[in-house]
Amino acid sequence: MNIHYAIKRSAGIIGICATLASAAALAQQKVEITNVWARATAPAQKVGAVYMDLKSPAAARLVSASSPAAAKTELHNMKLENNIMKMYPVEAIELPAGQSVKLAPGGFHVMLVDLKRDLVQGDTVPLTLTFEGNDKKRETVEVNAPVRALDGSTGMQHMH
Repeated sequence: MNIHYAIKRSAGIIGICATLASAAALAQQKVEITNVWARATAPAQKVGAVYMDLKSPAAARLVSASSPAAAKTELHNMKLENNIMKMYPVEAIELPAGQSVKLAPGGFHVMLVDLKRDLVQGDTVPLTLTFEGNDKKRETVEVNAPVRALDGSTGMQHMH
């Protein structure tokens, strides 16, 4: 066997193993997305919001969201300043390694701008979320957000 062939073959096997290891590492670093929901809107309301809990095993960022339910989708935060609640867009939402980040009313959320139709309790809102790791590699994840009542409840009543 030619020594150059043996070296090339070994390098190829090592390259394949490294690629498989990288793919396995990426698969293990998926962001956990739970408790996804959207708030119902009043008739003809043009904006809506989607909330969820995110947890990433490695440091990452939620860098964008999109939805066919709205003309534009933005990442937003709300903050109390001088006794006034202010809402503003953010470029990304940081996900520290191993920590849960809650997107909830009064804080971070996905803003749906120029809704194409009312968000009605019982419907779902499809979303595509884009995450970026520290290595700048991006991953998209599709989720469906069930629409809850205007007050955020599931609308289910308990009978006594």
